[in-house]
Amino acid sequence: MTSVRFPTGFVWGTATAAYQVEGAVAEDGRGPSIWDTFCRVPGAIAGGDTGDVACDHYRRWPEDVALMASLGLGAYRFSVAWPRVQPDGAGPANQKGLDHYRRLVDGLLERGIVPYLTLYHWDLPQALEDRGGWPARDTAYRFADYAAIVRDALGDVVDHWATLNEPKVASHAGYGEGIHAPGIRDRALRDRAAHHLLLAHGLGLSVLSGSGEVGVTLDLSPVVPYGGSRADAEAYDYDNHGMFLEPILRGESRLPDDLVHAGDLDLISAPIDYLGVNYYRPLYVPRVPPELPVTAVGWPVVPSGLRDLLVGLRDTYPDLPPVYITENGAAYDDEVGPDGWVDDPLRVAYLHAHLLALHEAIEAGVDVRGYFLWTLLDNFEWAEGYSKRFGIVHVDHADQTRRPKTSAHWYGQVARTGAVPQPGPELTWKTESDE
Repeated sequence: MTSVRFPTGFVWGTATAAYQVEGAVAEDGRGPSIWDTFCRVPGAIAGGDTGDVACDHYRRWPEDVALMASLGLGAYRFSVAWPRVQPDGAGPANQKGLDHYRRLVDGLLERGIVPYLTLYHWDLPQALEDRGGWPARDTAYRFADYAAIVRDALGDVVDHWATLNEPKVASHAGYGEGIHAPGIRDRALRDRAAHHLLLAHGLGLSVLSGSGEVGVTLDLSPVVPYGGSRADAEAYDYDNHGMFLEPILRGESRLPDDLVHAGDLDLISAPIDYLGVNYYRPLYVPRVPPELPVTAVGWPVVPSGLRDLLVGLRDTYPDLPPVYITENGAAYDDEVGPDGWVDDPLRVAYLHAHLLALHEAIEAGVDVRGYFLWTLLDNFEWAEGYSKRFGIVHVDHADQTRRPKTSAHWYGQVARTGAVPQPGPELTWKTESDE
């Protein structure tokens, strides 16, 4: 079998988020986050689950780092929990929280794994939400203070930073649809939250200047009309993507002047060293074609969408910075077999096809520097609780036993060799060039 080979130096890693894996929500001075509060809302989370324990990564990180090293992964993208560093979202740092992340980073480096640190992955300190949350402009300035604390504590050992993960989800799902914390449904508050998250990104960029490679991570998808008009698709695309891409990459915003203050867009559009792209599936307007295969969360499996997305970004934004795929992966109903093995051929097929599509984008001239698989561990999957498994490592949430799945060993081989074998007959969802 022939192989597709990625460029020398291409980064292969996995990604997690603090609230989804750490647990230990009341230990060592950590304050409550909006997700701790939201998990207590009846009916908000499937099964009434919480992130109180999650994957116990706060205690078990040495085991997880050793696991990554055994697979041959070269990088780990993780987030810092703001309420673990500043329990009230303001004021002095909680040293025990910072010490945890120092131990984690040192442990990664000792194993030859490069840390990629995200400052904000949705776990806003509840104290800041009580003072207005992201719809309040002051929250962006509190974020800048928090960024400076983490920079001062870890800047000597961390060279790769992201200000925010998926600000659209934080604003739209959290303040618009109410399906994520803090559970608010208000279009005006949603837009205010979106802009202040962008402002936080801009302020964070200023704070992190000179600290290494600094970027931001957005969830992006091709928007495809299916049964709807192209105009509807374009409006949907702006609402989900342009609202964030345009301010960051062009310094332009359609939000009202009383929200976007003078100088805001200069901060927001300051040059970034990379754009993090989280891709899972295209967005079809108004409905998904019924013939498409879907994952366990009902997302259509369209590997070619990753290539199309990246080529489209490059063509739309000629000054597009280098790209990392900061999340890509799939949830399936994985089960432990009688022999203790977790075989997940659908996930292997999904990853296989998406990596081929990614390689096509690189061949088309898109500057992609690395790929972070979502996710390392079966974790707390937000509103889905523990009902959906995205991990390449199976976690028994009763006793925290870790079991690398077939996909973990397959992906480890890719990471060690930089090569992806061409699909065999048992693998489906080929990219168009393979058909």
